[in-house]
Amino acid sequence: MNGKLTVEKFWGLVEYKPQWGLTLRGWLFVLFLLLSIIICCGLSIHPFLRVSQPLDTEVMVVEGWVRDEVIQGAIAEFQDKNYRLMITTGDELGRGKYLSEYKNFANLAAATAIALGLDSSQVVAVPNMKVAINRTAASAEAVKQWLMASDLTVNTINLYSYDVHTRRSWLIFRRILEPEIKVGVIPFPSSYYGRAWWQTSEGVKSVILETMSYVYVKFIWRPENERIDS
Repeated sequence: MNGKLTVEKFWGLVEYKPQWGLTLRGWLFVLFLLLSIIICCGLSIHPFLRVSQPLDTEVMVVEGWVRDEVIQGAIAEFQDKNYRLMITTGDELGRGKYLSEYKNFANLAAATAIALGLDSSQVVAVPNMKVAINRTAASAEAVKQWLMASDLTVNTINLYSYDVHTRRSWLIFRRILEPEIKVGVIPFPSSYYGRAWWQTSEGVKSVILETMSYVYVKFIWRPENERIDS
């Protein structure tokens, strides 16, 4: 026996030691802490994903896959802040391209913006080739190459995206365009769910998927790890 609290048997091969454990009150306290953390994360995750940090710039980039109401919001922002150019992005339509005049989201979004009131001289479509994964990265690379090849001198842009998708898109665009081109961001709020995102199936699905995707982009994905054709 080593001390009063340790018992050895079988020639010292096995020993018994009393140990501390949580009481019922202790387990309830741990459960309270876990619930508090979950509630705090639930209340803060939506505004975190729907980040808004616009820059003073004359160029707006709109992700072309968004709904028409998002393009309407982008146009309102465009006209209110006196932008000079709207760039729409996107790859090949995943459905309906054989029935549509427009074969990719970039051209479809540009045509929509013009139909909703922008002059054709204010809008340019910058599509990228179809990719199976990392479509936002492919769009960002296409925008960068277009800006570098154009006659424009552009040092800053604002990315216009949809609700909880905004932070992930912003991170990807910054990693690809900066430091040559600074990237700000503006979100369009969802009309299908608000801050209480957990009350709708679309809100739950969107927040969970975008949180997982953001963690992947933040800690794992790097643009130099792949080749993006645009």
